[in-house]
Amino acid sequence: MNAIRLTPPTRLAAEIRLPASKSICNRVLAIKALGKDDGLLPDSVAAGCDDTRVMLEWLRTRPATVDIGAAGTAMRFSTALLAVSEGSHTITGSERMRHRPIRPLVDALRTLGADITYAGEDGFPPLHIAGRPSLPGGYVEIEGGVSSQYISALLMIGPMLSKGLQLHLTGTIVSRPYIDLTLQLMRQFGASAEWTSERDIHVEPRPYERCPDYLVEADWSAASYWYAMVMLSPDAAAEVRLPGLFSESLQGDAAVADIFQQLGVSTTFVSAESAYGERAAEPIAVLRKNSVKPVRFDYDFVRQPDLAQTVVVACCMAGIPFRFEGLQSLKIKETDRIEALRAELAKLGFHVQQEQDRIMTWDGRRAVPLPDAAIDTYEDHRMAMAFAPACITDGSVRINDAHVVSKSYPGYWDDLARAGFTIQPQQK
Repeated sequence: MNAIRLTPPTRLAAEIRLPASKSICNRVLAIKALGKDDGLLPDSVAAGCDDTRVMLEWLRTRPATVDIGAAGTAMRFSTALLAVSEGSHTITGSERMRHRPIRPLVDALRTLGADITYAGEDGFPPLHIAGRPSLPGGYVEIEGGVSSQYISALLMIGPMLSKGLQLHLTGTIVSRPYIDLTLQLMRQFGASAEWTSERDIHVEPRPYERCPDYLVEADWSAASYWYAMVMLSPDAAAEVRLPGLFSESLQGDAAVADIFQQLGVSTTFVSAESAYGERAAEPIAVLRKNSVKPVRFDYDFVRQPDLAQTVVVACCMAGIPFRFEGLQSLKIKETDRIEALRAELAKLGFHVQQEQDRIMTWDGRRAVPLPDAAIDTYEDHRMAMAFAPACITDGSVRINDAHVVSKSYPGYWDDLARAGFTIQPQQK
């Protein structure tokens, strides 16, 4: 899919099956591989998005060259996995991936005994990795304010290290819920891994247990776009039902429910029923409008940076001024998300300001939009999905390179069509 024009329905009422959580899938794949579990994950779950598919593929085939494509999570996790695996490998990725920094993780792995060299520019993929299954491990420090994926990658190999892992985090710790998610999953698979202070995590050298069956909950990050749609819908009775979201979720992005509660969307959890009237284990999150519309909204996204794009666009379209902090990790995502947001919102008449590479503000004023502007997506799935709800306010929106959603939510456009949105192919 190249470019599309998206037009909203008059009424918004739908039940949408979200993809499985990418964050959980990739962690479970890594842990199962380390535990020598041949079960991996069912294809119906693991092949749900590009990021998980590429990781599953190399774990199954074990090629000499591992091409991760644009999957940042898979790049970080796979680098650590290969460091403690048999054999020598080269890991590489897309053009953008070859310009995303990986030095903090490589330096930490080298400190633990890994044999890793840069195959191109220092500090960036591709990497040559000579695997050492008997890596010693021990004490290592890593900056906590760059990417929690580096930290999670190190933690997950901790049980395989002969001395275990004593990890000390320096600076500001971003995306801490993702670190907590990693620790919880590790413990579910038999590892001993705990915070011992606000900045220290200890992992015992105790191998993972086999656990072939694992229920992966639906993705709360994917839910965020549906929250934005309900928020922006002029339909007072707008309702979206999302099966498979847990109120007591392991995912840090479950905070989206609280964020949008403050922006006009309430969440109620109900139990599904089987055809025989029996209650099923899978809950359903029901999203409905409430009467809340703040005069201004301030929030620190340091714990949930992946929600920032959705909320920035939604607040602009709803006319809610904001100040958002904790955005420093957005600079090293699939694109520089702060600059990408500013550039594309400017096309729609919103001049958002940036401060200190970690703060975005908007004063509530909107200039005249560019006529028939098309939103560029910068090879970033979240740019496409975050801007889609803008069509509800403006009547339609054009989005270039709409296929990028396959990275985390391949069925996004199909789900929008199912909810009544009109999707027309466009010339880019």
